[in-house]
Amino acid sequence: MLKAAQATGDVRYIRYVTDRLSFLAREALRFKQLMKDQGVIDKQMKQLLHPEALDDAGSMCAAFIKARRLAPEVDFSSIISNYMQFIEHKEHRLSDGTFARMRPQANTLWLDDMYMAIPAIAQMGSLTGENRYFDEAVKQIRQFSNRMFVPEKKLYMHGWVEEADTHTAFHWGRANGWALLTLTEVLDVLPAGHPDRNEVLQQYREHVKGIASCQSSEGFWHQLLDRNDSYLETSATAIFVYCIAHGINQGWLNPISYGPVAQLGWSAVASCISEKGQVKGTCVGTGMAFDPAYYYYRPVNVYAAHGYGPTLLAGSEIIMMLQNFYPRMNDSAVQYYRSQQKAATPIFGVDGKEYR
Repeated sequence: MLKAAQATGDVRYIRYVTDRLSFLAREALRFKQLMKDQGVIDKQMKQLLHPEALDDAGSMCAAFIKARRLAPEVDFSSIISNYMQFIEHKEHRLSDGTFARMRPQANTLWLDDMYMAIPAIAQMGSLTGENRYFDEAVKQIRQFSNRMFVPEKKLYMHGWVEEADTHTAFHWGRANGWALLTLTEVLDVLPAGHPDRNEVLQQYREHVKGIASCQSSEGFWHQLLDRNDSYLETSATAIFVYCIAHGINQGWLNPISYGPVAQLGWSAVASCISEKGQVKGTCVGTGMAFDPAYYYYRPVNVYAAHGYGPTLLAGSEIIMMLQNFYPRMNDSAVQYYRSQQKAATPIFGVDGKEYR
């Protein structure tokens, strides 16, 4: 929503965010008392007051920190502190501090948890100015990547189990989206002078290379990225479009190489938005498995919420990319230029700085 406001100038997006999160902040104390008195409250409010997994805490914590900058008059501090208390001190970890789960096996890493924890930690660094948060965010990225990034394919595996000697690498699309979105969000707030910024940027660029190499001819990415017989999936496609377009807009990626990738991906996502505003083709919530059939046969549903936020992000970033760069058809291919090209015929040569 905040990205949509930035791209369109429509303040209603900002109002939606601040109104919703302000309501939660105001009502949190009342629901806390209700839970104390009666022991039962609405499930969504219970997740806010008593998170039990990173899924409950991380992305919401990051959202509240971002909203605090927009609505400083609202006191979000207790909610942010509660979320961070869970992330830092209650979530299960491996012996080296890497966030882990005790399902479906003991000491399992879920690639999803990069996004469910690390951006919130980095946002706390931006909020407080304390380098320890940035250091922890980079440490988590490094430790997840050392175990789960497959250099030959430049893709992440979905799951890693501590006791397993070898791992069957299933490169699930949306989980790789969460990983790339994590790198993107950390780069947005990691100070330019941080000693590990280049390491994070290099990891981001390597992952983008792997992602781009898997794009289908339709512009989508597959449910399992490296398996072209798995279905085309919308939420992962939208996340990749956003992260690549954002990287271009921030100067992390070359628009010549990646502008057409992002644009083709957005054309695919846009084709899945119905007249009702529903996003089609999004895989439902997904656990972790060690056989391909599980991923192949996960259903899609227009009520799978994972497709809506990424679609707003992708469309907003594409709007800004098209304001910064100039695509045009040249010899039947989309090419991106840094200045507007006015030639009516195909551009076949460069004379100095002029295209002809």
